[in-house]
Amino acid sequence: MPSSPEPGTRESAHEEEPWLSSDEVAKLWPVRKDWLPGVAHRADVRVRRSGGASRGTWGAEPTFYHFHPGDVRRAAPAIAEGHLDIPSNWRTDTPDGRRTEFWGTLIARVAGTLLLVAVLCGLLLILGTAVFLLTVE
Repeated sequence: MPSSPEPGTRESAHEEEPWLSSDEVAKLWPVRKDWLPGVAHRADVRVRRSGGASRGTWGAEPTFYHFHPGDVRRAAPAIAEGHLDIPSNWRTDTPDGRRTEFWGTLIARVAGTLLLVAVLCGLLLILGTAVFLLTVE
């Protein structure tokens, strides 16, 4: 596989095309979105990263990745055909990857539903308490 140019290499103005977002790359590569930067590193795809600065106690800002379009197109056949060494649970076209995606989605939905139920129960408890206190003499 040919080596890509250094990340700091400037392109001429007529060659410059918009870099691809993670959503666009996820449509081209059979890879789960969480693992796109790792796969890009393994495939020598240039990546621009923005955000991710520390907020101290509050964690970190979201990190956004943009991928070089020429490098993405160059790496797409190698990734699709399995010539690149990618763990099977990172991919969307393997049983391990589909299973990991399913369980991750299921856990997130169950957790969201439980959180919503807890908030609604809390609101009903507060409303019930207010009604009880207003009706008691």
